[in-house]
Amino acid sequence: MDRVRLVNNGVFLVSVVVTGAIAGAFVWAILYAMDFGLSLLWDHLSTHFGVFFPIVLCLIGGLVIGLYTRRFGPYPEDLRTVMAKVKRDGRYGYDNLGRMSVAALLPLIFGGSVGPEAGLTGVIAGLCSWVGDRMRRFGQGFRELSEIGVMATLSALFTAPLFGFVGGISGEDGGDLSLTRWQKAAVYVLAIVGALGAFMLLSTFVGGGMPLPHYEWEAIGREEILWMVPLIAVGSLAGWMFCVLDASFGRLSDAAGDRPILKPVAAGLVLGVCGILLPFTMFSGEAQAEELDSIWMSTGALILLATGFVKIAVTAMCVNMGWRGGHFFPVIFAGISIGYGLSVLTGADPVFCLCVCTAALVGGVMRRPLMAVLLLFLCFPLIAAIPMAVAALVGSRVPLPGWVRERESSVEEGVPESGIQ
Repeated sequence: MDRVRLVNNGVFLVSVVVTGAIAGAFVWAILYAMDFGLSLLWDHLSTHFGVFFPIVLCLIGGLVIGLYTRRFGPYPEDLRTVMAKVKRDGRYGYDNLGRMSVAALLPLIFGGSVGPEAGLTGVIAGLCSWVGDRMRRFGQGFRELSEIGVMATLSALFTAPLFGFVGGISGEDGGDLSLTRWQKAAVYVLAIVGALGAFMLLSTFVGGGMPLPHYEWEAIGREEILWMVPLIAVGSLAGWMFCVLDASFGRLSDAAGDRPILKPVAAGLVLGVCGILLPFTMFSGEAQAEELDSIWMSTGALILLATGFVKIAVTAMCVNMGWRGGHFFPVIFAGISIGYGLSVLTGADPVFCLCVCTAALVGGVMRRPLMAVLLLFLCFPLIAAIPMAVAALVGSRVPLPGWVRERESSVEEGVPESGIQ
């Protein structure tokens, strides 16, 4: 009996590493396909059209997304819904993985202000559930590979291992594995090592990936401390604004009813107009953040602030009006743009402004300050931990209207709501 248990445990641990590696490789493959699609559409075709090219392509994108949704269904589900189902059922459906993958790519390559995490986590959760269902004879733990795969996916996508590790073992974002806390920690470490290893190897030797710039500062001065409260206030306002707009566009989508083509086409029109006026309000934001780093000093403060706040509104519109995807990358970019704008206005250290504003914004959106800080280590230094923690805590404590809280709770509990994806 002990020998059988030892073999089963060994097979399980190997499967965990393989599961993580599959998750990391799939994350890389989707991002590589996204980069190829973006280059094909926006770098090559744009040279043959005029200034209105963003409107034309976003309208075409809205039509393609709408037709695909009408034919195959509303894919992908957003991260909160995926996690709610994994937490509730211990698994995720895998009947439509191909459709989910294509649906995740369409908004990204047509310039949607969404991130890839929603589609990626759904597909990985489905793949892990498929593996778990076929290996149940080795132990009950194999049925819980979905949770492991999701957190490994997030770790690879954000190249932030602590984000996936703490999110997994804390039980905040997934179900409870039938393991002790230490066993659970070891399982997540193995999965994240596999995911990051596969992702980094493929990114290094083949190319691709989705890096955000990594910012550094040398020291915090008195001037930065004096500006900290206003910076937190503006970032917290931005986080509150996203939550309210997210729920508002969800209501608008519900009111529009079952119109899978009209909603993404209308959103595409608005997205294209915003893309002409403020180009950085389009796309997921990581490449735009790198570009913004080199031009922010020559860009006016009002343009930078407008870009950040409009980015928030456009992202909330996209995820609720058919351009389904995640909001982490666009929200982080919005915080960076707002931080640069406030640095121009105040003269405070730009990286300090970015850290505080982005942490307050992401904390307000996630409502979990610890997870917000762990996520932001992907682009900010460890020395920024204390100001980011304070900002994220304040942002997460800004009260939301009751109807917004009710809507968010219904999604997190896995109650389907049309329009919230």
